[in-house]
Amino acid sequence: MTTSHSGSCLPPSSSLPPVRSLITTSEERVNSALRELQTLYCPLRLPTLPKSSVRRKDLSAASGVSTPIPIDSGYVSQDEDEDDEAATEEVTAAIRADPFERTFATRWLTSLISRVEEMDLTEDARSQIVDDAAFILSSFSDSTNDAEEEALTREFFFPTGLGVPIEVTLNDAPLTGADHTDVGLQSWGASIVLSSMMCAEPERFGLTSTLIPERPTIIELGAGTGLVSLTLAKLLPALSVYPASISATDYHPTVLANLQDNINTNFPPGDNVNMPVSAMALDWSIPPPDLHSSSELLIAADVVYAPQHAAWLRDCAAHLITGDGVFLLIVTVRQNGKFEGIPDTVEAAFVPELCPRDEAGRSFKILESSHVEKRRGIGRGDEKGYNLYKIGWA
Repeated sequence: MTTSHSGSCLPPSSSLPPVRSLITTSEERVNSALRELQTLYCPLRLPTLPKSSVRRKDLSAASGVSTPIPIDSGYVSQDEDEDDEAATEEVTAAIRADPFERTFATRWLTSLISRVEEMDLTEDARSQIVDDAAFILSSFSDSTNDAEEEALTREFFFPTGLGVPIEVTLNDAPLTGADHTDVGLQSWGASIVLSSMMCAEPERFGLTSTLIPERPTIIELGAGTGLVSLTLAKLLPALSVYPASISATDYHPTVLANLQDNINTNFPPGDNVNMPVSAMALDWSIPPPDLHSSSELLIAADVVYAPQHAAWLRDCAAHLITGDGVFLLIVTVRQNGKFEGIPDTVEAAFVPELCPRDEAGRSFKILESSHVEKRRGIGRGDEKGYNLYKIGWA
């Protein structure tokens, strides 16, 4: 564990390598940091992290980053006896219980996982780092005594050709861990990438005033934090497309509550204010009859997590979309773990014999598909890229 001149450990905020420098940090320095976090947060669990052959005093030079050693960490007095193990453990316990330090460590570990693919390491080394970081993160969710994980406010700035970026502020709430359907509490890579692409290339997605119908009705399926819907709500008026009716839909009650908070943050309620986006509960397996053929544009980003999801999504979208509407679906490609092969379930759901047909005999099918590369610093470590589909009646 990192120690100060008085023999007491330093908090993660003072000892971990900066996030911005992670992709150039040495393997030894990363492993050392992981060992320190394990010693601090899961000392009673079996030690699994590899030992480093690099001495502590050599780590800063080896990694190319500095590790500041504050005179007073805020947790220990200079008058404490260096040999007093009880006092040292008291300081360690104080750091372990500090919600700020735990949140800092959580964000550092998740950032490490998301950036590990960009590090110049062997595949085995990257895999080991992900496993070790996940091991430590799991200790946070397993603990019943620590303070609850804090929500994270995120600011997004998407460049446009309009001279000013589209700005969206989101609250990423901590996952409950009890139900996979609450993954919408956090913003995932696919929604960030799609939002960025729509702002950079609105013509590609038919979002200009000459391409999209007047007063369009837009529905986002599995909206989660609402990033895509909120981006459109700010982008379309800048493109002279207004008024537009945008419904950000989801199923999980906790996700919907967080979604409404995000809408209020970006469009504060007030007198004489027409809200451009609204939150709405929607179950894919039972789409509302009153929304039949109501939407000119449907959007869904990283919402398929099980084989049946793709079939539900297909049938729900076919129910909601107008005869000449477009359904944009972006699916995350993961090459390992329990979500490996999910994109294949989308392709399988749209084979000709399974596609819904309208009264004119047209098939609800994939019209275009393309692969979008993973972007640096965006998405989790297991994300390898994204498949973007344009779906409609043909």
